Amino acid sequence: MLAIFLKTLPFFLLIGTGWLAGRLRAFPPEATAWLTRFVFYFALSAMLFRFSATLDLAALFDLRFAAAYVAGSTVVWALVFAVSRGKGTPVVEAAMLAHTGMTGNTGFLGVPMLVVLLGPPAIGPVLMVLALDLVVFSTLITLIIAAARHGRLGPGTVLPVIRGIVANPMIVSMLAGLAWSALRLPMPAPAAEFLSLLGAAATPGALFAIGASLAHRPMRRPIPALALSFAKLVAHPAAVGLAAILLAVDPVAAGVMVAAAALPVAGNVYILAHHFGVAQERVSAAILISTAISIATVPYVIHLIPKG
Repeated sequence: MLAIFLKTLPFFLLIGTGWLAGRLRAFPPEATAWLTRFVFYFALSAMLFRFSATLDLAALFDLRFAAAYVAGSTVVWALVFAVSRGKGTPVVEAAMLAHTGMTGNTGFLGVPMLVVLLGPPAIGPVLMVLALDLVVFSTLITLIIAAARHGRLGPGTVLPVIRGIVANPMIVSMLAGLAWSALRLPMPAPAAEFLSLLGAAATPGALFAIGASLAHRPMRRPIPALALSFAKLVAHPAAVGLAAILLAVDPVAAGVMVAAAALPVAGNVYILAHHFGVAQERVSAAILISTAISIATVPYVIHLIPKG
C-alpha cells in the first residue's frame, strides 16, 4: 500500500503544484484555459494516437468489459438520479448530478497515470473506459437535458451531439490510431519520436492544468459535493467491480476498469454544467473534493486489485 501511494504521489503533487500556482495567481485562468486546450487538442491526442496505433480493435473492444462498465456505471447513475429526484431536484439538475457521480477524469488523469502505474496491459481497458464515457454517458446527459428543455428529441438536438462526438479530438485520435494499426502501416522513426515527444507533455500538462483549474473554482455547497464524491470514489468502482465479477471479465482488464472508475470527477463535467447552466456550484465542489480525497482512495483501490 505504501509503495503504491508513493508511486501515485508525484501525479497528485503535480496537481497540487498547479493548484498552488493558480491560487497565487502565478497561473491565471486564461493561462489555464490555453494549457488545457494544448493538452486536449495536441499532447493528449498524440498520446492516445500512439497508444491506439499499437493495439488492434479486438484488444480495445471487449463486449463483456463494455457491458460490465456500462451496467455498473448505469446503476450508480440511476441511484444518484433517484436520490436527487426524491429530494425534489428538477430532472435536469438530477441528471447532471447523476452524470457527476459516475464520470471520472479518465482522459487527463487516468490515461497518463494508470498506464504508468499498471503497465501496457492497461492501455486497452483505459481507452475503452474513456470511449464509453465520451460516447455513451456524455451523449446520454446531453440528450436528457435537451429533451427536458425542449419537450422532445429531434434532428436539431441529436445531430449537434453526434457532431460533437465525431469532432472530439480524443475520439478522433483513438480512431485514427486504430485505423493505422488495422492497416498495419509502418510508423516512421521521425513520426514515432514526434508523437513520443508531444505525448510526453500530456502527463505534466494535464495534471498541472487540473490543479490550476481547481484553484479557480468556487468551493460552495460542500455537503452535497461530499455525497457526490462518495458516489464517484466508492460506489462507482464497487458497482463496476461487481458487474465485472458477474460477467466474468478478464481479471487484469477488470482491475484496470475498477481503477479507472475510482478516479475523481472529471473536469469536463463542469464544462457541461456551465454550458447548460445546471448545478454548477455542486459540480465544481465535487470535482475539488473528490480530487483531494482521491489522493488516498485511488492508491487504496489500486492496492486491492489482484495482480495479473
